[in-house]
Amino acid sequence: MPYSHLNDLPADIRERASRIRLACFDVDGTLTDGGIVIGADGELAKTFHVHDGLGIKLLGRIGIEVALVTARNSRIVEARARELGLSHVHQDVDDKRECLRMLCGQLGLTPDQASFMGDDLGDLPALSLAGLAAAPANAHPWVRERVHWRTRHAGGQGAVRELCDVLLAASGQAEAILSRYLPE
Repeated sequence: MPYSHLNDLPADIRERASRIRLACFDVDGTLTDGGIVIGADGELAKTFHVHDGLGIKLLGRIGIEVALVTARNSRIVEARARELGLSHVHQDVDDKRECLRMLCGQLGLTPDQASFMGDDLGDLPALSLAGLAAAPANAHPWVRERVHWRTRHAGGQGAVRELCDVLLAASGQAEAILSRYLPE
């Protein structure tokens, strides 16, 4: 199986993952390592992991909607979302729970069909609503204690890809995706 740790996951996590049709991700500390480089003219840089980007694209290929939900407003996030072909990008969000509820409504989904990955206190309301709440390994302890599942990787270091791989495997699509990349 392409995601070797799927069998190590508790049955309830595999079950939750199998229902997901919308994967939502916080940005700073989840898709990035949380570092923000700010110069005199504002935000200059964030670092994104290439593995996370491919994982997001693969989710889209199998029909799982992907959304970025962040409290900050950043042209860098807009650019990354464009690169990944994402249409659900919500910045300057004060209430991530309400944003998740709104996204589910727009897509005709229940919160049980949504995952949310976040790393800090502002993510807790959305995490408490999501059918699968996940946190990077280095999330704040108050968040790590309150999610269904934690990744082995830190935010910005492949944590998002780890969740993507779980969702791909739980959907039954991982083998087909992997076979496209293997020589015949």
